[in-house]
Amino acid sequence: MDIQTEFTIELCEKKNIKKIIDGLNEYNLSKVPAIADIWTPLEFVAKDKNGIEIGGILAGLGYWNGLEIKILWVKEEYRNKGIGTRILKHAENIAVEKGAEFSMVDTFDFQAEEFYLKNGYKPIGEIKGFPKGHRRIYFSKQLME
Repeated sequence: MDIQTEFTIELCEKKNIKKIIDGLNEYNLSKVPAIADIWTPLEFVAKDKNGIEIGGILAGLGYWNGLEIKILWVKEEYRNKGIGTRILKHAENIAVEKGAEFSMVDTFDFQAEEFYLKNGYKPIGEIKGFPKGHRRIYFSKQLME
């Protein structure tokens, strides 16, 4: 089969997303077999006594059972009261129950660098000057030994 080298690059539509994800998953899983479902969401919200959202986490387990934290947020007036740590620990504990050995997250120096350090995360890399005058830091944490 002769593969054409001429091609176009177009805006991605919803119908294209599945093909892209499936293509990457097929390749990845041909190299390293999955030990978990492709993506298991671990998404939780913290609410005050009136049912108002004061924080939450959007995370999940990938097919190699690593906890991937996408977003962890606590409403400003509730910060530094242990709420973020409790949300994080809740997600970590469930991840461990499901077999996760590692957790990973990235943040900026003006966001939660100290928070993740305080919670046992180790910096594994950074991009200096992104955004300008700041750093994007990548962290990991071993959940099980």
